[in-house]
Amino acid sequence: MSYSIRVQELKERLDKGDDLFILDVREEWEYSMAKIEGSTLISLGELAVSLDKLDKEAEIVCLCHHGMRSADATGFLLQSGFPNVKNIEGGINAWSALVDPSVPRY
Repeated sequence: MSYSIRVQELKERLDKGDDLFILDVREEWEYSMAKIEGSTLISLGELAVSLDKLDKEAEIVCLCHHGMRSADATGFLLQSGFPNVKNIEGGINAWSALVDPSVPRY
């Protein structure tokens, strides 16, 4: 099973109406600058104490700036019993570069 998703595939799935929970694990200041509409912010530092805010049955896709923090979040969630979690490869930077150039890059 793959634990990552490319931004183009994410866009296709969102356009189809797939029910995905986009978990943004960046900091508040980053989220305020650039985000994917409909995403939920829980910073990586707060994730361990925020697991009760997440649905174990949901398909969760984790997002950060370039994909490193979200990879850590993906691994943590998988180890915490969330079976359907993926990392968004390249993060919001790739989303802006390859999918939606209206999202600012930083």
